Amino acid sequence: MTSEDAARGRERTRGDGGAAAEAGARPDADAGARPDAEVVSRFVEQFASQLVEAGMARMPSRVFAALLASDSGALTAAELGDRLRVSPAAVSGAVRYLTQQHMVSREREPGTRRDLFRVHNNQWYEAVGSRDAVLKRWENALREGVAGLGADTPAGRRLAETLAFFEFLEVELAEMMDRWRAHRKALFDHG
Repeated sequence: MTSEDAARGRERTRGDGGAAAEAGARPDADAGARPDAEVVSRFVEQFASQLVEAGMARMPSRVFAALLASDSGALTAAELGDRLRVSPAAVSGAVRYLTQQHMVSREREPGTRRDLFRVHNNQWYEAVGSRDAVLKRWENALREGVAGLGADTPAGRRLAETLAFFEFLEVELAEMMDRWRAHRKALFDHG
């Protein structure tokens, strides 16, 4: 790879120059000092690998990590495809999954017909907070299971214990989220 190729790769990965800029791509919001494109790429792949090990599919993991590592936290599907060197179809499936999981949001880029996919600073809070509805559905299904199987059967007792765990988790999660809001405010709300 020539130094000119490397420079083009850094520009494309950053989204701040070259053919991408000429084609109307947005630069990331913070135009200050940026890490080297290779460093960003290495982080994206390493963090994506950690997400894959935790059970997330590979492409959504890579897209999510790329959004986290972008200065603006928002990229178009074309920018994501360019940064990750993947097809638009791969990006489309990944962002569909990530939006369903409340890990990214879709919004319209002002003045265009292009969608932006954004990861918010409080996205972990939003993703965990959205699990409350899932826990409620699981609890309802477990209650029906206990009633149907009978609380005094081995299966009914197993379901009842699982239900008790999810009810406990729901209460603890709500309290933990309250503590997180206070902790986050102390750490990041300076002003």
